[in-house]
Amino acid sequence: MAEIKLLKSHISLSALEHILYVLLLIFIPVKLYPQVAASSKNEAKKIEILNADVWLINDKIDKDLNRLLGNIKIKHNDVLMYCDSAYYYKNKNQVRAFSKVHIVQGDTLNLYGNYLFYDGTTENAFVKGNVELIDKETHLYTDSINYDVSNRIARYNDRGRITNAKNTLTSIIGVFYVSQNLFHFKDSVKIVNPDYVMTADTMDYNTASEIAYFHGPTELNGDSLYLYCERGWYDTKKEVTSIWKNAMIDNRQQIVHGDSLFFNDSTGYGESFRNVVIEDTTNNMAVEGNYAWYYKQPEKFMVTNRAVFIQISNQDSLFLHADTISSITVSDTSGKEFRLMRAYYGCRVFSKTLQAKCDSLSYSFQDSVIRLYRIPVIWSDEDQLTSDSMAVFTKNRQTDHLELYNNAFIVSQVDTARFDQIKGRSLTGHFKNNELFKIDIKGNGEVLYYLLDGENVAGVDQSKCANMEIIVDKGKVTEIYEYENPEGVIDPPLPLNSVRLEGYKWFDHLRPKKKADIFNK
Repeated sequence: MAEIKLLKSHISLSALEHILYVLLLIFIPVKLYPQVAASSKNEAKKIEILNADVWLINDKIDKDLNRLLGNIKIKHNDVLMYCDSAYYYKNKNQVRAFSKVHIVQGDTLNLYGNYLFYDGTTENAFVKGNVELIDKETHLYTDSINYDVSNRIARYNDRGRITNAKNTLTSIIGVFYVSQNLFHFKDSVKIVNPDYVMTADTMDYNTASEIAYFHGPTELNGDSLYLYCERGWYDTKKEVTSIWKNAMIDNRQQIVHGDSLFFNDSTGYGESFRNVVIEDTTNNMAVEGNYAWYYKQPEKFMVTNRAVFIQISNQDSLFLHADTISSITVSDTSGKEFRLMRAYYGCRVFSKTLQAKCDSLSYSFQDSVIRLYRIPVIWSDEDQLTSDSMAVFTKNRQTDHLELYNNAFIVSQVDTARFDQIKGRSLTGHFKNNELFKIDIKGNGEVLYYLLDGENVAGVDQSKCANMEIIVDKGKVTEIYEYENPEGVIDPPLPLNSVRLEGYKWFDHLRPKKKADIFNK
């Protein structure tokens, strides 16, 4: 009986020990096992020698050194390495390989060279001599390269050349992120394509999308396109670009500036945003604004948001502002192409010798005629000209003559209260050196002008005639020739503000007296 009790007592003690052991397994390993796991994770996998025709070991020279010769095949993780001869440092987990070095990683990457140093602990490879890295359609050529095997990043620092599709890229410094199909180039970057050459300070290039991203001063020069910017991207496959920071595009039809520009070279369509300038060097003109779209062929554009058209002249440039300015290319009956420009909503024109306002206007480059519509007003020197509509004919960028249609009226100020006035059904004004010197009136002509004796008013001439010819000098009427039943009187000076021809209006408060006034409402 005593033995049985002892056995029971022993069983109870063992059960208690078992419970304590289970509790230890539950709580204590939480602190201990992660340390063991971390330790095993940090252990680098050893380099494996899969093949060598000759394997030499000389303990007297270096116990860790293995000399390998002939048809060498080495494996480390997912990387295979081939060469003609090598030094294998087993304890250091390193390899030095010579002649016909070939590294294979995955299904697409091959790296060739004359010399290789590979560290299995850091998983870094240094390849030198006639280096070529091939990944899919991308080939990288350089003298030496550092390749981070685990992260699949290749670096060169002494000039490299990359071929991809139709593009050849060169730079002094380069980094290839193989997994992302992304190159980062630095210093003397250049892309050579059959259609253009691009140079940049810094560039990123995606070999899959064939898109180049550039930073710093960048130029693209081709037969149909030149661009400059300091930030942007260019899709070399689709020929589409978006650039900003001192951006400029010359599509061989227009030169376009803007804070940011978009252009599709294959379709000839572009957009510009903020501080836009479109230059036409052939016709010495430019258009400015804060937004524009444009087509290269057939040439056309539209500019808005503080839009300004500028006709450039060394002597007297002309500035036109409107809500919207557009230009299209049209053909005449003979098939000859010419440009037709339109401006609409709140037009204002300023030059030193001529100013104008109207609701809308058009300018034909075929006959160099500006046509003004809806309450047009032109100011020339001292004269204000109004009518239902007008046409200004120019030659050699100077006003040759203008025509006023229906309710033509000319007013010039004599003093604060008196105004010379000329009116008729239609009127033609002739210019010399951009100054009005002769006026022809056709139908219902009327004239009221003041005769001066020095600075004093001596009388007032009021005349009516079907047709008239009036000579003007510096804005003042000097001679009047009347045809077909003229009638008129000369009266002494009349009280101030007493004489106004029917239809008289004075718009001096609307006149742009300086360039900035064209933006006044």
